[in-house]
Amino acid sequence: MSGKPDFAPVFEKLKSILQLYSQKLVVKADTSENFSLDGAYSQKWKKEPFFGAVQVKKNYVSFYLMPVYMYPDLLKNISPELRKHMQGKSCFNFKKVETELFKELSKLTRKGYERFLKENTK
Repeated sequence: MSGKPDFAPVFEKLKSILQLYSQKLVVKADTSENFSLDGAYSQKWKKEPFFGAVQVKKNYVSFYLMPVYMYPDLLKNISPELRKHMQGKSCFNFKKVETELFKELSKLTRKGYERFLKENTK
């Protein structure tokens, strides 16, 4: 017995939030422990800007959402409960499925996606 927590359900739920945007963004990684999306090549940044990722870590699953780093005003209305899961400026860590917080994170991701597209297609 390994003693390592089973984060697969958490990973799959968080991955499903990002997968909604995989048609318009570039999938950079898609494994059982790592799912990552970049934007299309941006003239503004001279590269494919990182959008977000979900990664299984040793003690939790991390959900990275770069638009909240690029546009911090997106965070002004998040709940204190979701803010407690933040580490740094664009990372949210979870140890279990938290349906209500995942719904909130999904809405935040939608807002971030819309802003990301608007700002990176100029």
